[in-house]
Amino acid sequence: MVRGGILIFAVALIVPSLAAAETISFADAAATIAANCAADITANCRGVNLDSSRLKECLSRNQDVISPQCKATYFQALDAIQKRIAARVTVANACQREIVKLCAGSTKETSKSVPCLVASNGVSARCQQAIGDAGYR
Repeated sequence: MVRGGILIFAVALIVPSLAAAETISFADAAATIAANCAADITANCRGVNLDSSRLKECLSRNQDVISPQCKATYFQALDAIQKRIAARVTVANACQREIVKLCAGSTKETSKSVPCLVASNGVSARCQQAIGDAGYR
């Protein structure tokens, strides 16, 4: 049951998808957490809903008993995920002109314009950097 919960947690991390160049992918973060923290999650967080905030709180609360490997890996992976989420938000701001002019889109629905932005010529360097940092390339 707990292993299935870990798999659900890993999938939940993967769904938001993509981001900052200096971070790891959502899939890699979930795989790292599952590989390095499965035993600690099973032993110390049994019965905890495996969404990222509750799991983070559980592991933080049990820091004194979780393995050093899990402790280091888990918090690094969560930091990488937060950076990726922030990078995705930046795309709407950095690419506002391109979304409207080149892709005839709306900045309220940036995700719909991403394929167009990636394929278009004439995208500013700032926008290209934001797209790369967000992991869309």
